[in-house]
Amino acid sequence: MSAKRRITIISVVIICVFLGIFITTTAQSTHDSLFSYARLYTDIAFRINARYVEDVDSKELVYSGIKGMMEILDPFSEFLEMKDYDRLMETTKGKYSGLGMTIFQRDGWITVVSPMEGTPAYRMGLRAGDRIIKIEGQTTKGMTTEDASNLMRGEAGTRVKLAIEREGLEEPLEYEIERAVIELKTVPYYGFAKDKIGYIRLARFGSESETELENSIKELKEKGMESLILDLRSNGGGLLTQAVSTTNLFLGKGKEIVSTKGRISDQNNVYTGTNDPMLPDIPMVVLVDQNSASASEILTGAIQDWDRGVIIGNETFGKGLVQQIYPLSDKTALKLTTAKWYIPSGRCIQKEEHFHRTDQSDLTMGIVEDSTEAQRDSKSKTDSTQTAYFTKGGRIVYGGGGVKPDLAVERKELSPLMLNLERLSMFFDFSVHYTVSHPDVPVDFEVSDQIISEFRNYLKSKNFTYKSKMQMQFEDIKKSAETENRIDQLKPVLDQLEARINVIKEQEFAESMDQIKRSIKRDMLTKLYGERALYEQVILKTDPYVKKALEVMENKKEYASILKS
Repeated sequence: MSAKRRITIISVVIICVFLGIFITTTAQSTHDSLFSYARLYTDIAFRINARYVEDVDSKELVYSGIKGMMEILDPFSEFLEMKDYDRLMETTKGKYSGLGMTIFQRDGWITVVSPMEGTPAYRMGLRAGDRIIKIEGQTTKGMTTEDASNLMRGEAGTRVKLAIEREGLEEPLEYEIERAVIELKTVPYYGFAKDKIGYIRLARFGSESETELENSIKELKEKGMESLILDLRSNGGGLLTQAVSTTNLFLGKGKEIVSTKGRISDQNNVYTGTNDPMLPDIPMVVLVDQNSASASEILTGAIQDWDRGVIIGNETFGKGLVQQIYPLSDKTALKLTTAKWYIPSGRCIQKEEHFHRTDQSDLTMGIVEDSTEAQRDSKSKTDSTQTAYFTKGGRIVYGGGGVKPDLAVERKELSPLMLNLERLSMFFDFSVHYTVSHPDVPVDFEVSDQIISEFRNYLKSKNFTYKSKMQMQFEDIKKSAETENRIDQLKPVLDQLEARINVIKEQEFAESMDQIKRSIKRDMLTKLYGERALYEQVILKTDPYVKKALEVMENKKEYASILKS
């Protein structure tokens, strides 16, 4: 079929689809207006295809036009091409066919971050830090993680060949691994933070979240759990149905969990608990942060509005929009915002600044402003300008988007040193290097002065360097002095200042020692013993959010007073 004929057919289909929508949803005047614009779109597409100086790919032309439409909508509405649609469905269903490992690009090569327990990659002995140099004979030098993932994925039961470089070995290792169905757990860990105080980490809301959470609660109850910490930090959300069903595990049958309101009447719904709760009354803390979003905020907001538990952490992200997926032809789909959701007190979770596409850069998890000053400003706005609502017990809570915690935990900004060490994967690289010569590090080890000394030597061997904030400001001063021809006049002062800045920079390592030790321990334990050891030896013992939760749990008067204040 010619490109011209293809685009003509596409044009007719678009017009017919629009016409069908007009007839069923809007007034005739709107039909005529939208129909004329749709016709204008197809006329332009046809002219470009027929008359442009060079051949134009019909698919690219139409896809670009569709993406242009999405630009005037909110940032959560998207046209999903086949690979994006497949990935979304995979995340939602919580399974895919492949090898079962997390990878990233390191020094231009695809590198294993960690194999998932029980998967083909784990059973075959792949390790954190292994460099995958070939996949099916194809070099991975410069390959993106997405391309590498696509090569390693495939139908369960088929095999894929990998060539691996491992530190400490001279020759590459050759593997032929059979692909399998990999289940992505939404509850990566559950256990006890302290005697009879349970802890469950819910990482996202997928199709099996209710079942996984229910099984975790059941096992912890059988082992004597009397209170629970539910960790929703950095949980970006997921399925609305799972948000409702998981919340129902803690709230009574018939209690409102969330409601949705849209432009079309069939989007106006109230969701209530349909079953008796598993944990109707034991003390409960929910941990949240600035990256807890969407479905996480439904659960958190309902718990707060019903005074069912104490919310600890930071103000949540503020995504209160409902998206529906409309499958289209060509294995594509439209993800369209159709409603806003409201928690039981009547608060809308959506933050206004996250509704406009111009703010899309801030939607990436981890880039949200993270300073104490920002938290003070937020609290000031909350107390003075935002609408007050009331929980079922009469506590005052505030609207304006997101869920504000009952108890805040200060988020400490990483120093420039720590930011650069993390950005360049220095802790990960050192862990890979260190464990080659120290494979018997015990699971309960502490980061000793000797390990710190070896870490500093490792940084020197890798020529690690960074610029502190003072250094960057100092360089600006020098440039200004040079521009104004004052450099010779100011040289003695500048030399003194530079020497002092270097001394302060050296002190930054000592000032960041606790964070450095925690990061070394985190990556070594994950490499040697897996994710469970990370939770039990680092998160449950040293995490400030967990520590705050334990303080509240162990002080029954404080817990009760928070829910009555």
